[in-house]
Amino acid sequence: MAGPDYISKMPATVANWLDGRRVEEVECVIADMAGISRGKAMPSKKFGREERVFMPQSIFFQTIDGQYVDMKIENQWTEADMLLVPDYSTTTAAPWAGDVTLQVIHDVLNMDGTPVELVPRNVLKRVLGLYADEGWTPVVAPEIEFYLTKPNLNPNHPVEPPMARTGRRVASRQAYSMVAVDDYGKVIDDIYDFAEAQGYEIDTIIQEGGAGQIEINLIHGDPLKLADQVFYFKRMIREAAFRNECYATFMAKPMQDEPGSAMHIHHSVLGVDGANIFNAGDQPTDLFYSFLAGLQKYVPNAIALFAPYVNSYRRYVASGSAPINLEWGEDNRTTGIRVPLSAPEARRVENRVVGMDCNPYLGIAASLACGYLGMKQGLKPREQMKGEAYDADHGLPRSLLGGLDAFERAPELRKVLGAGFSDVYSALKRHEAEAFLQVISPWEREHLLLNV
Repeated sequence: MAGPDYISKMPATVANWLDGRRVEEVECVIADMAGISRGKAMPSKKFGREERVFMPQSIFFQTIDGQYVDMKIENQWTEADMLLVPDYSTTTAAPWAGDVTLQVIHDVLNMDGTPVELVPRNVLKRVLGLYADEGWTPVVAPEIEFYLTKPNLNPNHPVEPPMARTGRRVASRQAYSMVAVDDYGKVIDDIYDFAEAQGYEIDTIIQEGGAGQIEINLIHGDPLKLADQVFYFKRMIREAAFRNECYATFMAKPMQDEPGSAMHIHHSVLGVDGANIFNAGDQPTDLFYSFLAGLQKYVPNAIALFAPYVNSYRRYVASGSAPINLEWGEDNRTTGIRVPLSAPEARRVENRVVGMDCNPYLGIAASLACGYLGMKQGLKPREQMKGEAYDADHGLPRSLLGGLDAFERAPELRKVLGAGFSDVYSALKRHEAEAFLQVISPWEREHLLLNV
């Protein structure tokens, strides 16, 4: 087998999957601002020579539609290179590829060896470093929601659910239905097969409330590793769908009359003794309540990271199974912040505001940042919500521009995430929001053309 030296640096699951086969190609990848895989593919022999790999910093100056945004950055367009260094622990298979191919997430550094501040994975590392400085170790468990849809070849046409094995469209509002899961069993089988090849364990797969909407739960663990998994899973799920002649979309609200897709994040925090700092004597601690309060105070300021596109805000409606405010409650799925049922030592907080369209590194980083600020500031939450939170006022920004305004009013949050990153992120998202305002929608033509 080629490249025994670098294979030995990789997880055992890689050698198990290879089973003596020769690696033909290695993909050196990073996540861009949108969380999409970018990088370079090379023959195994070249990767094995450990030659330095570079990419231009300008990939972080692009919007979701590929436009470059001018900012007040010195020498912005000199196309300065970033150094990519393999994080061998992230190596996994690309089992859908025709050749025997591995993927390796790379650390992204300046030429002096310091982390590039703009890189989303580095933003998460920065936040985790602040936790480490306090002797805290956060633990997260993200949930992945997405839709399988009929291939949409014309963006002017609405997205439609896929065809079921019955020959009829997949039905909506069938949450937890095993029959609904069976309707697209071939895609699920490929997801399981790909996940096994990549060395990842899936906790559960369920049918969500939308037509063709699926939820995958991952095993709780280290935030960086879980963000890497979500990053890999999004690509893998898309490939499983393509193999079965349908699309997988992580768009927050792809269909008008169906629920949106979230990436709910469960959080707990361990202390230096390895015990959950949210629990003491089987009772919630002050730090537990301060983490809750940090989410209540700062999620509105961070929502542009949880809901990064103009479409994202269509999800926050009372009829869409998504939160509309930041009330909290025990075992209450109408609240933006939920405390799930658990044993006291597993006490945790669920952020239900985060959309599945977010960059997983940034979504997890921002959620942990909100909780961190709450704990550092000793904040106190509002009283627990009893009953349905939809009866309370809407408490979230209603648009991307509103979310960006709130982000820019929170210097303490921007400091935790990194000032340079925050400035670039705001500029990119403002450009996207302004570009959307130039598009005239079918609704406007239908109702305004002859009526105003």
